[in-house]
Amino acid sequence: MSKSTQFSACGSLAAVGAWMRHKGIGQTVKEHVVIHQKVLRYSALDKLLDALINILAGGHGLVEVNTRVKADEGLQRAFGRSGCAEQSVISDTLDACTSPSVEQMPPAVQAIDQAHSQGYGHTYQQQRQVLDVDMSGLPGGRQGDGVTKGYLAQAKHRRGRQWGRVVASLYDEIVVERLEDGKRQLDRSVSERLLGAEPVVNLTQAKRQRTVGRVDAGGGTDEDIKWLLGRDYQHRVKVKHYKRSAKLCRSVTTGYPDPKVENRQVGWVESLQSYERATRQRAIRNRKHNGQWPYHGVVFTLTDDQLFALARLPRRAQPTAQQVALAALHGDDRRSGGVETSNKGRTQGLGLTRRNKRRLAA
Repeated sequence: MSKSTQFSACGSLAAVGAWMRHKGIGQTVKEHVVIHQKVLRYSALDKLLDALINILAGGHGLVEVNTRVKADEGLQRAFGRSGCAEQSVISDTLDACTSPSVEQMPPAVQAIDQAHSQGYGHTYQQQRQVLDVDMSGLPGGRQGDGVTKGYLAQAKHRRGRQWGRVVASLYDEIVVERLEDGKRQLDRSVSERLLGAEPVVNLTQAKRQRTVGRVDAGGGTDEDIKWLLGRDYQHRVKVKHYKRSAKLCRSVTTGYPDPKVENRQVGWVESLQSYERATRQRAIRNRKHNGQWPYHGVVFTLTDDQLFALARLPRRAQPTAQQVALAALHGDDRRSGGVETSNKGRTQGLGLTRRNKRRLAA
């Protein structure tokens, strides 16, 4: 390329493009992913890069490629592109993607993560790894592949797909993610998502014993809890079935009020549900405006030291039952600031709810 000066309205994004070129991110993808499409001017992976630049530049649809990327020559050059494909041609490339093309992407992402991510280089001897598993719904047109009725937050009667993720919350890094049909819920995806995350961060048995898997109520079935125990994970799981939660909560004799949240209490379960390994169980209830007290149970294997560490509170020499219960409760609150914030930020910031293709592979 010539050494001419180029102006770009996306100066910080141009720096990202230069970093990606220096680290060989695009070359790593080319070594793993093959899309069978006739090459006229630009290769299929070049057009995928154009689509990525459009997303990072704030485009919520491929139709914006011509105005956000094609018109910004400086931004193209920062990413190593000498031109930009038409938005219709990029759309055709996405439609040419098949299931094998999709399956080729995780090894490329794994290679990139292991070369550059902080989660892969986590020091397990110093502190435990924290992996959050969650799913979020993406509304879509009913003619799309995998678009079915399912749970979509604040859109009960919509159809869509489900986006499952595993997030290394200590580093705000997505370890693995997968787009599923709308009927796939968290209780059917916990083991599959964590098995996909294990090679990415190289979770051997010894590392799994120092990894905390946190799962919300959607994945809190007995089968999921038993699977986590069988794989030697430390875990914190909210119980799914309301009857099980009611049974656990009835055995609580002392409730401790939360000083941070009004009308919220936590207490220790005394009649424990038995599992293959020893667990600790507690109950939480919040008072609604109508005076009712909905509740849920939480099953975990964490020690007092681990609970205080996750809550980022100073360790006490001889903590009381109330102090430990509140530490566990406030540690749970930090989960919403990890995976749930990541899901919302990614979905809204990248416009995922407005970026749909009829074909699931696309």
